[in-house]
Amino acid sequence: MSFFERTLSLWVFGCIVVGIALGQFFPAAFQAIGALEIARVNLPVGALIWVMIIPMLVKVDFSALHEVRQHVRGIGVTLFVNWLVKPFSMALLGWIFIRHLFAPLLPTEQIDSYIAGLILLAAAPCTAMVFVWSRLTDGDPLFTLSQVALNDSIMVFAFAPIVALLLGMSSIVVPWETLLTSVVLYIVIPVTLAQLWRRSLLARGQEVFDATMQRIGTWSIVALLATLVLLFGFQGEAILRQPLVIALLAVPILIQVFFNAGLAYWLNRKLGESHAVACPSALIGASNFFELAVAAAISLFGFDSGAALATVVGVLIEVPVMLVVVKIVNNSRAWYEKAPAEKA
Repeated sequence: MSFFERTLSLWVFGCIVVGIALGQFFPAAFQAIGALEIARVNLPVGALIWVMIIPMLVKVDFSALHEVRQHVRGIGVTLFVNWLVKPFSMALLGWIFIRHLFAPLLPTEQIDSYIAGLILLAAAPCTAMVFVWSRLTDGDPLFTLSQVALNDSIMVFAFAPIVALLLGMSSIVVPWETLLTSVVLYIVIPVTLAQLWRRSLLARGQEVFDATMQRIGTWSIVALLATLVLLFGFQGEAILRQPLVIALLAVPILIQVFFNAGLAYWLNRKLGESHAVACPSALIGASNFFELAVAAAISLFGFDSGAALATVVGVLIEVPVMLVVVKIVNNSRAWYEKAPAEKA
């Protein structure tokens, strides 16, 4: 892991402090930035989101899709958890915790928005960081690449319908045109540009590709941190009034992480997949493409929305929680690989 990746949670916390302070001292500047919109798309944030997402997508090799045939059971578990369990279980957790258990402690006017943010977070499977988590568990690199490529292909078509369905089930109305615009801006166009860039780099040789990846490696995180400073500049007043909100939003996210990781890990074991496949399958089910979730939340609900804040809480806890999951799957390898005769 790079220095930025290892210390991401600390950087996010620093952005919370800096963003809130700047928002309090320079409110007019943040209002001016918030007003730079075309068709409900904030231009500075849109640019930052592209800088965030495109370098990650350049790493994705869609030609690896043929590798899914090598581990059909593992891929099946990944797709089941990511698309049939994860978004729906998060909607349920949001309903239980945000709409009911924690409702007296949260601002009433933001409850729907918090749930929407949690749904957006769960509906965006991890794209980049899963390579890091897989490497830390000695995961099969070809399986990891193939499941990311397949997830990203599905996300182009499934993200909007699943989000619309779950928001509708939660009685949260979002215009279809706004949702589809977000998909085009933050999935379709970045994927297309990233793959064109990838082909151009590889045409000049693997060394050129590797050197470019090394050079742009920090772009995504720097752009993410700049976006968070802007977001917390808008969110500062609400957070200062109710600092407990961040901790309460973290509860369903934490439950989701451990539930999905545990379910995928157990299913792979039951189906007889190797530990090298079960690890990345479990880890992609636990982590999120939080950059996309943040972008979609800002586009759909605005900088100062509960949805944007909920997605950022996912960023805040991503690294420490996923490192715990990595430790669990590494330490349980002997149990995972125990022969059936030994289990009796």
